Amino acid sequence: MTDDAVAVRHPIPTLVRRLDIAAKLLLILMLASALAFPEVGNLEDKGALARAIGYPALAFTVPIIWHVWWRERASFPWLADLLITITCFTDILGNRMDLYDRIVWFDDWMHFMNTGLLAAAVILLTLPRTATLGATVERALAFGATAAIVWELAEYAAFLSRHTERHSAYTDTLGDLTLGVLGCLLAAVVIHRAWGRGKLRTTAPQLEPRVPVV
Repeated sequence: MTDDAVAVRHPIPTLVRRLDIAAKLLLILMLASALAFPEVGNLEDKGALARAIGYPALAFTVPIIWHVWWRERASFPWLADLLITITCFTDILGNRMDLYDRIVWFDDWMHFMNTGLLAAAVILLTLPRTATLGATVERALAFGATAAIVWELAEYAAFLSRHTERHSAYTDTLGDLTLGVLGCLLAAVVIHRAWGRGKLRTTAPQLEPRVPVV
């Protein structure tokens, strides 16, 4: 590899890499357990099969895209990948620990946090560090609001349409969408401020100059 190729590599703390790998492994194990014993994972009538298919696909999207298109010119975006994996992992963990039923505000927190984390990952993967606050907020809202709507539709199709809570789902959906948008706004502000203070030095992989590997 050339010296220029090394220059575009961005160091990532070892802890981030370890957390990302551990979260992926635990996610797969918990999903397998939930499919085999749905009553133990508290996923009965909660779209266990849809989660078992969708979450691994989401958690491994960045590694696949990086391997196919970016690996010759960019370091692996560990932080963005971790943020995406966390959204899948925490949902399964929350169900496993029965937090959705035991803690009244847990579902609201998950919509706020996970939509924000996904928006943060998209910002890191698609925008340069020099992006303005307006552009960062715009990207976060464009993705986050869409993701929140898609999640609510998937949630309804997977289990709410047959659940006893379907009659109150409209109010819950409006609250979830609002919290998701607020999470996206917070993510945009936090990342933009981190860029401005030099706390985040990663560059969107597809924006790095293509460097030939020799």
